[in-house]
Amino acid sequence: MSAMPPANPASTPFGSSPTYLMACQQLRAVARETGLDEGVTDRLMFPKRSQVVAVPVRMEDGRTETFIGYRVQHSLTSGPSKGGLRYAKNVDLGEVAALAMWMSWKCGIMNLPFGGAKGGIAVDPAELRGGEKERLTRRFTDEIQNIIGPRVDVMAPDMGTDEQTMAWIYDTYSMKVGYACPEIVTGKPVELGGCVGRREATGRGVTYCITEAFDELGIRPETATAVVQGFGNVGSVTCDELVKRGAKVVAIGDRYGAIRNDRGINIAKLSEHVARNERKTVAGFPEAEAIPDAELLTTPCTVLVPAAMERVITEANAGKLRCRVLAEGANGPTTPEADAVLARSDIHIVPDVLCNAGGVTVSYFEWVQDLAQFMWDEEEVNSQLKKQMLRAFRRVRAEAKARRVSNRTAALSLGVQKVAREKAKRRLYP
Repeated sequence: MSAMPPANPASTPFGSSPTYLMACQQLRAVARETGLDEGVTDRLMFPKRSQVVAVPVRMEDGRTETFIGYRVQHSLTSGPSKGGLRYAKNVDLGEVAALAMWMSWKCGIMNLPFGGAKGGIAVDPAELRGGEKERLTRRFTDEIQNIIGPRVDVMAPDMGTDEQTMAWIYDTYSMKVGYACPEIVTGKPVELGGCVGRREATGRGVTYCITEAFDELGIRPETATAVVQGFGNVGSVTCDELVKRGAKVVAIGDRYGAIRNDRGINIAKLSEHVARNERKTVAGFPEAEAIPDAELLTTPCTVLVPAAMERVITEANAGKLRCRVLAEGANGPTTPEADAVLARSDIHIVPDVLCNAGGVTVSYFEWVQDLAQFMWDEEEVNSQLKKQMLRAFRRVRAEAKARRVSNRTAALSLGVQKVAREKAKRRLYP
């Protein structure tokens, strides 16, 4: 009997998404590099479970609007699935599936007892008014109640969601099961069992990776300049942490515009500006000049931090980057075609599955604390986060050097192989 051809991701319900096809392309490349069994590769290509739900919401003007929500669990092999919930206008099933897959590799690299998951609702949160966001969140939680649980699938904040969103999920789930269940979500308010330092964890983890890369390259932070795309939770904390270490942030952008000041942007004043304006944007900050969005990523700097959307560094602009370190705070910001261009440069890449793993790492700490009902102080949280991030960074660099592969291939290989080994040990049921 002839062997079956490899599975074709493009023929699946996720295949219309370029982000999902990109994640599959990365997996195939790692499988070839490591000699991964084709059957295991096919199993890792497709999520374990996906659910698409209609989420009807009563709007402030009295009408009912129905939104589409997604929850994708890529793997349950290593433990409960873990991943954020994003509210974004263009979110779709394929994008969520890709993010869930990347989360599996991220948990593998960090040696966490989780599989990857992700959720999303196709909505622009900036357009929600009054109690609409709360009603949307609670109804979505109710619709996916059958596939979530503290030992099944644990959500966390992502783009467009925050601590309050997690509090609504926690309350809705607890009301359904009949008892307080703080371990159903992470990234919730400290008053409800959240972990101190969780909100800042992803940005801090990005900064730990940047400073470790600087050490390897012989760069002193106080001589470094940074450009950051995105000033949300990840980007703003990264800016703040870099400035504390003496670096200058010379350009920042978000969905509404980009700004630049070669003398260094005052991050504290910028944060006040963002908090004051209705759109919560860096645009219009009086102590920096506006620049075209397209110029942001190509601004000369020591470290470039894409901390917003996926697929922003492409074949078209990769050759124009003028940084020494590329630290991927966002998920999937660099396409495989761009990677091929960057391979011919001297840019040191800290890949996303390593660089932004601080969030899920401290989410793990929060989950453990909630299960044990024993809370840590912030010094302990930050100490453990730094220890885990540096350990993972050094493992990736050692793998890259030993096998003479890129940091991305090394990182993905470590994550993929961990999940593959666990699947091999558990075997295929029945």
